[in-house]
Formats: sequence, C-alpha cells, structure tokens
Amino acid sequence: MTSHFANILSMTTTTNPKVGSKAPKFKTEDQNGEIKTLEDYKGKWLLLYFYPKDLTPGCTTQACTLEDNISKLKKLNVEVVGVSCDDAKKHQKFIEKHSLSFTLLADTKQELVNKYGVWVEKSMYGKKYMGIQRDSFLINPEGIIAKHYIKVKPEAHAAEVIEDVKKFSKE
Repeated sequence: MTSHFANILSMTTTTNPKVGSKAPKFKTEDQNGEIKTLEDYKGKWLLLYFYPKDLTPGCTTQACTLEDNISKLKKLNVEVVGVSCDDAKKHQKFIEKHSLSFTLLADTKQELVNKYGVWVEKSMYGKKYMGIQRDSFLINPEGIIAKHYIKVKPEAHAAEVIEDVKKFSKE
C-alpha cells in the first residue's frame, strides 16, 4: 500500500534533464489560456526559465531584465518562456504591470517543474517547504538541452544567455 506522502515524495525527487539530452516535452496553458508545447518552438532557441512567483522582487528583476534584452534575444532567434506555478490570471497581471512581451506558462499542476527537476525543498527562516528553484534551460533549435543554468542570478541572466547562444551558434 502506497501512502499519499510517498506519492508526493516520488513526484518531488525528480532529477534535472541532462545537457545534451532531449528536452522533456510539455503541453501547458499560457497566460491567455492557449496551450503551448515544446514543438511550438522547434527551429528556434528556447530559454525555458523557471521562477518562484509572479510579482515578487527577484522574479520581477529577472523578467524585466529579460524584457530589456528581448530584441537582442530575438535577433539570435531565442524565444523566452517563463514558468511558475501561478495561474494564467496572475500571469496576466504580471505581464501587464511590467509590459512583458514573452510567454508565461501556468504550471498549476506542477507538471513542468517536476519534469525539469526544479520543484525542490527550500528553507526560509528555518522552515522547510517545497518550491521552484530559479533554474533555466537553454534548448537548441533541435530540442536538445544546450545548457542548464542553476540558481540563476536574476540581474545577470539575460547577458549570460546572449553570450552562450552566440558561443553555441558558432560551434
């Protein structure tokens, strides 16, 4: 007999997909209620970035820094897609408040965060809880993970991605 806790534990002990492997497929609703899949981005670089929560300081810094660099990213054929467990309505508020032009996926059932291994145990003020680790995956136009960014620094992430795409495009 499997307990409910064991089921939850098995869902939260996933590992990250490896660099050089196929990116895990997804089928998830965006901020407009439209279904987005990994296949939608085939032929382009995809920065799939995971962040803890809409409208919080670190997540806002990360999103706005990416938005400030969106034209450079687009010139390099990079699509930016953010993922959190917030719902589509909250994503819309986040997009409107900060004039974001890229897609945010509403992973309300925690399917993507588990597939990508970013749903982890965290700790704040000595209290442990489950949440999203601020990681990103740079996926090449063929759907292969080119780079895994671990515990991203929000203010520096866009520049790092631009540099990496330029480097990978030369290889």
